[in-house]
Amino acid sequence: MTNVRIVHLTGDAFAALAAGDLTAANTASPVPVSEYLAGPECRGVWQRRLGQFQDDPATGGWVTGIIWDDSLGSAVGRAGYHGPPDEDGMVEIGYAVDPLFRRRGYARAALEALLARAEREPSVRRVRVSISPGNVASNGLAAQYGFQKIGEQWDDEDGLEYIYEL
Repeated sequence: MTNVRIVHLTGDAFAALAAGDLTAANTASPVPVSEYLAGPECRGVWQRRLGQFQDDPATGGWVTGIIWDDSLGSAVGRAGYHGPPDEDGMVEIGYAVDPLFRRRGYARAALEALLARAEREPSVRRVRVSISPGNVASNGLAAQYGFQKIGEQWDDEDGLEYIYEL
């Protein structure tokens, strides 16, 4: 089983990643980050998380961080919640694994870490994931953990997504 932890970031790390500045990100981040994490595929997420962090620094402990594999000493992706629990006790999980590390159990390990944290948090009553219909691996992973499809939505960045809740 792949053992990972989610490393939360500082405002400076969010800003550097949002700007695509790998050197500054590696200076500001508690762990080294990869070109993938500072690259264009991740930039929109970091820009949103930076905005959330600037509005309320307390969100830093909830939102997207680095999937870190201690055994490799390497960042293998990003994962976290879209924000703290909302007024209904719902959190939405998001994750993406660096293409260099896919198909090795990192998405499962990140999902399990996030589900475990949600279970420990008394304010969390529902967990949501939104997944593109074409992402067969993530749709299958959600089903394995008991997520039920509750609807669909259009995401301006990702297109059509299925909405699952647990």
